[in-house]
Amino acid sequence: MSMRQMPKKHEHIVASVEEGSIAWEMGIEKGDKLISINDNEIEDVFDYHYYVNDEYLVVLIQKLDGEEWELEIEKEYEEDLGITFEQGLMDEYRSCRNHCVFCFIDQMPKGMRETLYFKDDDSRLSFLQGNYITLTNMSDHDIDRIIRYHLEPINISFHTTNPKLRCKMLHNRFAGEALRKVDRLYEGGITMNGQIVLCKGLNDGEELERSLSDLSGYIPNLQSVSVVPVGLSKYRDGLYPLEPFTREDAREVLEVIHRWQEKLYKKYGYHFIHAGDEWYILAGYEVPEAERYDGYLQLENGVGMIRLLKDEFQEAFENLEPIDRTIHISMATGVLAYDYLKEFLEKMKEKCPNLKVHLYKIRNDFFGERITVSGLITGQDLISQLKGQELGERLLLPCNMLRSGEPVFLDDVTVQELEDALQVKTDIVKSSGQDFIDSIIKERKHE
Repeated sequence: MSMRQMPKKHEHIVASVEEGSIAWEMGIEKGDKLISINDNEIEDVFDYHYYVNDEYLVVLIQKLDGEEWELEIEKEYEEDLGITFEQGLMDEYRSCRNHCVFCFIDQMPKGMRETLYFKDDDSRLSFLQGNYITLTNMSDHDIDRIIRYHLEPINISFHTTNPKLRCKMLHNRFAGEALRKVDRLYEGGITMNGQIVLCKGLNDGEELERSLSDLSGYIPNLQSVSVVPVGLSKYRDGLYPLEPFTREDAREVLEVIHRWQEKLYKKYGYHFIHAGDEWYILAGYEVPEAERYDGYLQLENGVGMIRLLKDEFQEAFENLEPIDRTIHISMATGVLAYDYLKEFLEKMKEKCPNLKVHLYKIRNDFFGERITVSGLITGQDLISQLKGQELGERLLLPCNMLRSGEPVFLDDVTVQELEDALQVKTDIVKSSGQDFIDSIIKERKHE
């Protein structure tokens, strides 16, 4: 006699409950399991965010002793319960099925922590954290739920709208037909953002023109598209042969983008297509004024970060009262931002005549000199290049050098280990222009 196997019931374990929240008042505790909301089984975070919005809920909770509690909750629409779960997605993370010719994870050396080699391509992370997805990992069920629950924005890695070329670039024979899912999202009224990682000789030139033309057809639901240059580390043995862009290449790319910006601005009143900051630095051009970034929709993609920092710095500087005391510190950054920070520090001396800052441009020996962003600088490169240098009373480092929420660099060197090696107090600077100034002028605390 054969027995039919019952489908596994989804159980979501509570990791923490915010004090004073609805869940806290209802007696929900760490370790409890969420079984259902309004008799709906919760598959993952998509379902949870949708069902928990209602003003009246019947929440089924299983306590640690196995007892089930049925909690009736009346609340404001979209008011949160105050629960976090052990799994952020309330489900397993979906790894990427592609083998993109430009994937940076494939360009990392061996021996780093295991989590750095995980390639995510999960639409739920796009909704929750703004990650970019290729659509190749999305089922019709996923698309249905996004449209039904109206979960947005969804950020999409297009790279090209040429189906055949997309299959080649993503090394996935389904990558071309995955673009049809954009049509469904568009028809469902879902807000999207897009990105193109540009690779020389592949999706630039006429292919870039084609992509920008095709993608502009999804306006207004597709609200922005960024074009960023491929990042090339020194670990590319056995990978697709990609060449770095030259200054002339960058200027040609910007000519295309600026032409499309002008055309679309006349038609829609915004620019839609945006160039990553690296293009302007490589081309030797000044970054555009703030208005050209349409409200900075793609800051996390390195689009407009320098302009925003420059404007924030100028505003904070104008409000800065003159400071006579002596300030002796050091600062380290990547090649990309070095000239801008140098400019800021020269300006600071107008109001802080006794300011002495040693600004160090850190070469990326770990990944290779073609990697110029500060976010990929490792602790070991900082130590090797700053050892024996004049560092003053404090060393200032940008927060993007560290893992989110942790005092650890990409190579697992901790801030404490850096301080011990360099024998200097380290301050981590947030990303705004005001934070830049505040971190410089703050009084040193004597223990």
